[in-house]
Amino acid sequence: MPTSESAKKRVRVTKKKTELNRQRKEAVKIAIKEFEEAVAADNVELAEEKLKEAKKTIDKSTSKGLFHKNTAARKKSKLDRKFNELTA
Repeated sequence: MPTSESAKKRVRVTKKKTELNRQRKEAVKIAIKEFEEAVAADNVELAEEKLKEAKKTIDKSTSKGLFHKNTAARKKSKLDRKFNELTA
């Protein structure tokens, strides 16, 4: 158990940041899942819309430090490949 005030504050701040990161990560997973469902339904218009949303969510999370930039690029590239397969 932390005894100093600064250590207690670190526990509070870490708890808060952990919860925010958890929410952001879940938002990314949901956005990707919605895109993949649109691709599975062969709905090009919906898939294009969900692709934009997913990329935006990934970029926001990356700017907040949740993902490394290369991880974000890899995730977005994977989504692009799936979309291109759908439209080809």
